Amino acid sequence: MSEESNPPTELTEAQLSSDIKALWLKAQSAFEQRNFTYAIKLCLVVLKDTPGFLDARRLARNSAAADTAGSKKKKGLFGMGGGGVSSVTLMKIQNQGKKDPMAALGALEEELAKAPFDGGANDLLFDNAMRLNMLDTAAFALETVRSGAPENTKLLHKLAEHYLARDEPDKAADVYNDIVKQDVTDMDAVKGSKDATARASMKKQKWEEAESFRDVMRSGDDAAELESANRAAMTRDQMMEKLARLSEDYAGDNQNLALVKEIADLYEQLEDWPNAYSFFQYAFELSQKDVALQNKAAYMKDKAAEYQITQLREACAADPDNEELRQQYEALVSDRTSEQVSEAQERVDRNPTDPQLRYELGLALYNAGDFSAAIPHLQQATRNPHIRTRVLLLLGRTFKAKNMYDLAIKQLSDALEDLLSMDGTKKEVLYEKGLIHEETGDASAALDSFKQIYEVDYGYRDVAQRVEQSYTG
Repeated sequence: MSEESNPPTELTEAQLSSDIKALWLKAQSAFEQRNFTYAIKLCLVVLKDTPGFLDARRLARNSAAADTAGSKKKKGLFGMGGGGVSSVTLMKIQNQGKKDPMAALGALEEELAKAPFDGGANDLLFDNAMRLNMLDTAAFALETVRSGAPENTKLLHKLAEHYLARDEPDKAADVYNDIVKQDVTDMDAVKGSKDATARASMKKQKWEEAESFRDVMRSGDDAAELESANRAAMTRDQMMEKLARLSEDYAGDNQNLALVKEIADLYEQLEDWPNAYSFFQYAFELSQKDVALQNKAAYMKDKAAEYQITQLREACAADPDNEELRQQYEALVSDRTSEQVSEAQERVDRNPTDPQLRYELGLALYNAGDFSAAIPHLQQATRNPHIRTRVLLLLGRTFKAKNMYDLAIKQLSDALEDLLSMDGTKKEVLYEKGLIHEETGDASAALDSFKQIYEVDYGYRDVAQRVEQSYTG
């Protein structure tokens, strides 16, 4: 079964057929009566018929965990000892999943009924769920490891990356924080937590929607505080002392790749972005063209540019009548935007089939105001199911910017079809759709979009005011 051929939908209890719902109710009753073996058996029958019913998978895992603990087979919970899934079995299921991920899903449920927190089995469940576009099930697989085997930080990193791909940075930050609890020396997790926290706050405040110089000026007051959050275990003085020692070593051997990387990491923790960029770039040159180091250097370059822009923005805020400062700021933002387009284009040229890179180029072009050029790249980016909703939202905004309102509404409507729960992304899409309907004079459709948000989140932006005014005239 391919990813494109009608992937299974993740369903709620209300969407179950009457026969399957009856089995589901029996499974819940068996769990309540602590008849865990029977509860698992019923859940497996439900999942065989309706693999997208996540609640049954969750109940099966809870039943397995309780049953295993009750049998005092705790070693098996973590894939160590007699209760773990054998490597031979995992290999067979892995090969099966390449041809038939649905069948692999069923085989994995049988194994996880015996070893619910097995890292290898849950990792395979994640991979096969992703092949079937069952994104919540994929997250659940790694969340199971997070709850039962949190020392498996490799899979926790994978979970955090999954949440970032789904534009859920708040969840990613929580996962990274759990990783740091397990290993305070995991600098990737420390950095991931900091970046995800900042991204979550930016998403909440809608910085990306700033459409003018004044909008950007008003939005920047918390950036410094966010970037200083979740610092590594060392104090700043300790980091400076270590940097001084490493710098002495560097003076004697500037070809030592490990040393250069360590210095670069320290500059990153100190938030000295220009020096961090310089050393990561040098580390890339010393390595055998390590792509990870190249990406790290590019990220540090972005941070250095952002820092310079922030400094100028703050100077403008302190002296709003200074026309020269304002022109410097706008010129710097314009230059950086153009540079981001060039860098994104280079990445696409190196790997033209990567939908994520197409999205990044489309976003850069959108930010540069080149809406027509952004459209074909965003259309190609919709092939990636992990970012499809985000891409459709940006496509809607792009068509809106070109006054092509009917096409904008079509993109947003497609995005809504993929969004089942009323999360932050769905609210954002509905709000954008409401604004477009409002601009086109369709007050009824606009109000319908705003009401859907109002029903679940009274405080979201200005929806309460918009909805309540419609009743008072």
